[in-house]
Amino acid sequence: MITVRLLGGAKKSLSTDKLEIQKDSSTVAEVIDFLQQSITKDKPKLDAKNILVAINGIDSSTLQGFETKLKAGDVVSIIPVIHGGGKRMTRIRILNSMVELMKMKGIEDPVAFLDDLRQKHQDLAIQAIDSRYVLNTDHAKKIISISLAAKASGTMLSNKLETDILMRFACTKQIGEAIKKAGLQRGKDFVIIAIGKALSLQRLFSELSHLEPKPVSKNDSSFLIKKFSISKRQLQAVMSPTPLEDLLTEKAAVLFR
Repeated sequence: MITVRLLGGAKKSLSTDKLEIQKDSSTVAEVIDFLQQSITKDKPKLDAKNILVAINGIDSSTLQGFETKLKAGDVVSIIPVIHGGGKRMTRIRILNSMVELMKMKGIEDPVAFLDDLRQKHQDLAIQAIDSRYVLNTDHAKKIISISLAAKASGTMLSNKLETDILMRFACTKQIGEAIKKAGLQRGKDFVIIAIGKALSLQRLFSELSHLEPKPVSKNDSSFLIKKFSISKRQLQAVMSPTPLEDLLTEKAAVLFR
């Protein structure tokens, strides 16, 4: 038996948060096809191009994608992702959470800046990551998804969601090392990650818009390859159009307290 957990909007499509498939083997693609066929005409279909699929907590894109083979006892989690935003920020929905991403120019005292933001917007979870550690929007989306799923299952690396996110971008279980590696640095560009209700996120964006935030675009892959000692052989072994993104996601996903 293979268990399928449906999160966020996927629950609305199937009118449940859990399904059990009476098979000893299958593939992710076959499971998605089974789910699509199980959705009644009055329910929204799943958009296979905008979902994250995790097998036993591991992002399928770090395995064999939709061709990943499943066996009895596996737990497959389906997580719809909704994109949105504008030129100066990106807003996405992950699970039941709205997430806003903004890339900011380096400032003289970024730590005090972040502390001030958190004080003013206590209804939001706010973290800031050295932008060199954020490969692109999809990378950020996957890392945040892992942290939110860990929060939902009570398996975060830290008591705070913001810290869990930082540690997964830095790919370490040590808070001090995560701060040193991927935390804020004076004068360096950074990416703000804010999680909360849409209205609160809009207030935050309105406050920061005068600082000329930039979209989170593709970053310097060579920096990440060097920092995480990723070899050419490792990249070539990943059967994916985004091998670096998937390797970084895998490193983040396998971190446990």
